[in-house]
This record gives sequence, structure tokens and C-alpha cells, in this order.
Amino acid sequence: MFKKAVEAKSQQRLSGADRKKLKRAIRDRFPNASDTHIDALLPQKVEITVSKYPNRVLVYGVEGDCPMFFDSDGRGSEIFPTVYALWKVPDLLPAFMLKGGEVSRFMLGGADLMFPGIHIPAEGLPSFSAGEPWAVKVPGNPAPIAVGTTTMSSTEALKAGLRGKALRISHYYRDTLWELAENCYVPNAGFFEDVVYEDPALFSAGQVSDSCEDDSSVGQRNAINNEHIVDASAASGIDSASTEDSAVPNEVSEQITSAMVDLQVMENASGTESNVDDQHSLSVEDVDLLLDKCLLQALHTTVKDKDLPMPGSTLWAGHVLPCRPSGITLDIKKSSYKKLSKWLQSRSATGLVSVKEDKHKKEMMLVSVNRNHQDYTSFKPEKKKVEKNEQSSKSVANEGQLHKLLDVSEVYKPTSHVNPIFAAVGADTGKMYSASEASQVVFGYIEKEKLVKQADKSIVVLDATLCDALFKGAIKKGSMYPTEIHKKDIGQTFINRMQAHIRVTRGSESVVRKGALKPIQILTERRQGNKKVTKLSGVESFLIDAETLASELQKKFACSTTVSELPGKKGLEVLVQGGVIDDLARHLVEHYGVQKRFIEVFDKTKK
Repeated sequence: MFKKAVEAKSQQRLSGADRKKLKRAIRDRFPNASDTHIDALLPQKVEITVSKYPNRVLVYGVEGDCPMFFDSDGRGSEIFPTVYALWKVPDLLPAFMLKGGEVSRFMLGGADLMFPGIHIPAEGLPSFSAGEPWAVKVPGNPAPIAVGTTTMSSTEALKAGLRGKALRISHYYRDTLWELAENCYVPNAGFFEDVVYEDPALFSAGQVSDSCEDDSSVGQRNAINNEHIVDASAASGIDSASTEDSAVPNEVSEQITSAMVDLQVMENASGTESNVDDQHSLSVEDVDLLLDKCLLQALHTTVKDKDLPMPGSTLWAGHVLPCRPSGITLDIKKSSYKKLSKWLQSRSATGLVSVKEDKHKKEMMLVSVNRNHQDYTSFKPEKKKVEKNEQSSKSVANEGQLHKLLDVSEVYKPTSHVNPIFAAVGADTGKMYSASEASQVVFGYIEKEKLVKQADKSIVVLDATLCDALFKGAIKKGSMYPTEIHKKDIGQTFINRMQAHIRVTRGSESVVRKGALKPIQILTERRQGNKKVTKLSGVESFLIDAETLASELQKKFACSTTVSELPGKKGLEVLVQGGVIDDLARHLVEHYGVQKRFIEVFDKTKK
């Protein structure tokens, strides 16, 4: 429903009567919604807006903040909460638990939820009817990632052997509805751009506090190693009910500000016993020293100035933890700092880094790194990390080199004017010729017919066939046809009598198009409020796959991208969130070899 970007027809504030009507509809639609829950999502003293879309969808949101509910039919009978609402009130809807975090990739790609991707608890499939609103969750993460409508009842599902479509997804994390928020955010460190895993903070907290938990439940956690996340839930049969019953803070702010601590390092996915003895063997001072060492290693090898500012959770999970020694669990709660924010503030106090708090996300941000600091300059990073980083850089460079294998050239097809010349020398009139090849054909005819003037070798005497090929229909009535022509003018005159085409070649793929090559168009315009979007079209002419390009831009610019058909035209349009017009043009030149003369840029945001 919200896969493609659609502009709202209108937006207005709700009146008091409409606000009450909306709350009644929500209370009737969601039995689990208490008055406290509704007031938390739609506060009393805050303006509520409703946006109307061409497909009759209504989106209700807090003015200047996030969308909270949407009505899919505009009649009040098909109201759904957004993921922002579910992050504040996770139990507003019943939820299906996925078999693992990797399954979420399909949800975030816009796919519906299939029964084979759902984890069935030991007590069996929960009871539900067709057409009910349900949410989707990832094991170990209390924040839902999508909402939709059941396609059949639980009885019908069992009769079908738990096959087929379970939930028709209406809205999911990172779709265009999620992007409507003034400041898009994620509820915890388990949410990434294209996948959602368990929340590291909640897992570590549960590992420390739930000492009475039996060994089987401890073994049901997902294991994360230095290079990738292993989906252990499918192998161990994790119980979704026990996951949902774990202690989870209701406030999103508590989840984000809690310490971002690592999961246990496992050598393989089947290992279920934690290495608690090794963790207790480290003193508080040892953990503090290990934290500082891992931070310095990360600052030297993976944290680049161009990536700043960086959320503290990203720094911890993506940079600090991978730098810890093999087989060692790094738990910030075992340090003297206890919390990630306090540790980062202590490093900032020494002058090594600069940090500040993001008041909206309530998370500490790494702003800059002092690479002249004594601790930084005196630290010698491990060579293994540097080599790995260099190999990664080389692979990126090689990948970029592959994109540059683009060749754009003009080719010409013989027409009825010049066909007699091609036939006379035995050349194929059905193929394409470059400018030099076409010139060789006409000069081959001249040599064959011996048309070069003996008195002046630079002059060609025109016979009837060559004169018609060069000038028939081009000379005004009443004018005399020329009888001779200079050699330097023959080639271009002959080519001008042929039909021009453009041949585009990328690697082994080649295509020929009639007429001039249409340039790629990049357009930036404003949407609601001060938001900017960048539209890109015409990439197919340069043998660039729009879906692949959109995926690259999503990762490169850390923003949302969508691909849609151009209205009333052939071709696709890539929509990029944000004003990245110059960076996008540079990406096409550097990674796809598109010359600047083939790129047209329009910035409608400038007055």
C-alpha cells in the first residue's frame, strides 16, 4: 500500500468531534487499546492531522511528529496502527513471530508474510479469523516491523498445511508511510536498513538478570559473531511466547538509552552454553582497558570521518565489538561505566572524541575524532584489521571498475539514398556502420569506379550514382547538381545521408537506438514541509538496472528509495529520499561511466 511514494491531496487538523470519533473507532477496532494507550499515541494537548491520498487512504498523525494510524479505505472500518504507534504500544495488536531475523528482509522488501516464515510455538498456532489486523515481530525484538490483515482463519490455515499467504502486509518499517515522520527513527539497535534482528541491549540485560532461567531458554537466543548474524532460532525451535513474555520496557526511550552491549560470541550456531567463566575472569579494570583498546582499533581501521556523525549504537555494534579479541565477550555493564553513554562521555572528556546527545532519539552521537590526540597517535592497530579493510577497499574499487565499462557511440544505417553505393561494393545494407566504416564504403566505390580527377587528386568527379547518393532531394529545384566534390567533404556528406543511431555497450550487453540519446534526468523537489526528494529517470538508455541502482543508492546515502513506472511513459523512475542531486550525478559518473553531457540536472528547491 505504501511501497510507492504518493503525494497527499490535502492535509488538515482534526476538529474536537473528529478526534473523539477517531478514538472511538480505535477503541472498537483494537480491544487491547486502553484509554492510556490511546492518549499516549494521540495526546490530548497536541494537534492531530489527517492527510488524504488519491487512493482514499487517510493517515492520522501527531502534527510535527510521526504518523500514528492509517485508514486503508477511508471509511473508518479498516484502521491500522503504524510501526511508530506499535513501538510505543507493542501489545496493541497480536503479532506473528518470524522464524528469524533474516526472514525480515522479505518483509522490508515489500513481500507479504507466508506461513513457512512464521514460528509456530509449542502450544500450536494461535487462533485468529480471516481479515483480522496482526503485526509481525522478530525473535528477541519487542518492536513490530510490519502490520497487515490475515488472509484466512487459523482453522483454514491448518487445513491447508500451513502453506500459502498468512498476512497481507499493508505497512512496514522503511516504507513511504514510515518516511512521512518529520524525523524518522528506529526503536533499538536491532533495526538496520534492510533487515531487523534481536535487540542487543535487551538480550544482554536478560542474560545478566535472568539467572533463574533454565539452560534450554538460554540456548534459544540468536548468536552473533564478528562477521555475520547466525539465525539460531530456526535450529533450536525458539518459543515465540517465551520471547514475548521476557521483561521489555514499554518506553522506547528506555530501550535506546540502555547500554548497547554485545551478544555472546559463538564459534558455531549450535553452541548454546555461554562462556560465563571467561567473562567473570576479567576484572572491572580489565574491561575498561579492553573497551579503550577496541575503540582505538575501530577509530584507526573502520571509523572514517566521512561517516560522522554516527549514532553510539552503530559505533558499538558495527565498529567497537568487531575489534574485540576472538572468544572474548565485551559487556559494558561489567565495566566501571555501566552504560554506553557514560563511557562515550568519559572518552569525550579526555579529548579523544567529541560526542553529543540526540534529544529526539535520546542517544549519544559520535560527532568527531581527534586524530592528533596522544592516545590515538601512540596506538598501533592490529595489522589483521588493516589488511581486511584494504581488501574490502580493493573489492569496492574492482566493483566500481566494472560499472565503468560503458561505451556510447554513433552508428549509421544505410538509407535508400546510399543503398546503391553499398550494393555496388558488395556491402550489407542491413547492418550498422560507424562513421569510419561508412567513409570506407564510399571511398571504396570511388576507387572502384576510378572517379578521382587525374589533374587534381583531391577532387572526385561525380557520376550519376554517386551524385544521386549525395545530393538527390537536397538540391533546390532549378539549381544545378555539382559535377565534382572535394575529398574532404565526401565522408561527412555521405554520412549525413544515412540514418543516425546510438549504440550503447556495457560489458557484453549492447543495444542500438534510433535517433539521439536521451540524457538521464535528475530532479529535486520539495514535498511536505521542508522534505526533499530526488527523482531519477532515463537510466535504462545506459543499460543501468533501476532496481539495482536504487539498492545501491539506499546503502550509499542511508535513505529510502523506491522504483516506479513513469506515468504515461515507458521507463522507470527512481525516487530517492532527500536532496542528493549532486551526489547522485557524481555517482553515475564515477560508478557507471556516464558522461556529464548525458546528465541533465534540475533543482526545483531553489528559488
